[in-house]
Amino acid sequence: MRIHVVSDVHGNAEALARAGDGADALLVLGDLLEFVDYEDHSKGILGAVFGPERVARFAHLRNHGAPGEAGRYARSLWAELDDPGAVVEAAAREQYAAMFGALTAPTYATPGNVDAPALWPEFTDHIHVLDGEVTEIGGLRVGFVGGALLPPGGQLWRRNSPWAPHLRTAEDYAEAVAGLHAVDVLCSHIPPAVAELTYDVRARKDELGSTHLLELIHRQRPRWSLFGHVHQPLARRVRIGHTECVNVGHFRRSGEPFVLHW
Repeated sequence: MRIHVVSDVHGNAEALARAGDGADALLVLGDLLEFVDYEDHSKGILGAVFGPERVARFAHLRNHGAPGEAGRYARSLWAELDDPGAVVEAAAREQYAAMFGALTAPTYATPGNVDAPALWPEFTDHIHVLDGEVTEIGGLRVGFVGGALLPPGGQLWRRNSPWAPHLRTAEDYAEAVAGLHAVDVLCSHIPPAVAELTYDVRARKDELGSTHLLELIHRQRPRWSLFGHVHQPLARRVRIGHTECVNVGHFRRSGEPFVLHW
């Protein structure tokens, strides 16, 4: 059995169309949407709506501006639109149509934090969408958990913003993990809470990993734990007892799937 695994696609529909070539199945671990493209300012949802010059201004403020300045600038852009939420949804639908339409191999997917799961049913009749669920692939039990964690004490605010990331409370995430039993392969968007796996060396910060995923690994001892989310991790692979934990890579940049055999 040959399985290809991708995460953090972020709009790279061209590479995604090839990701399943030669595979018996393709696993997609979230973040299909590209909201802001910091390398090509004409791309991404923000680029499509406001154009590259204004995205460049936003990117500069985000990296070099005073605290809160980038957020104020973004809110001023959205305020120019009569219905910014509808504009974002239309741009997201355009990206999803290209990416989901590119999938040809049997595909199993779970959403990431830069996704709009409510829109997925419009495009996913031909793929298996799983979250807090287990399915059998090639004789092994494969469990999926989507989304990312809401920071402790954090709240999701859509006021003054047309977009909210797919973040889950610790309780909601724990409930999804609790639905996974006797898994051989654990698939999630975020990593288990292991420092080497959660630290992003380029962003120079820790992303939130899941203690519940880590507990499942200790308890159920799956063969593999596969995830993405951290684009430049301190360590791509860490072994925890019987389990090989693997960041499958930043697919938007590499264009190459992680390959798993069993």
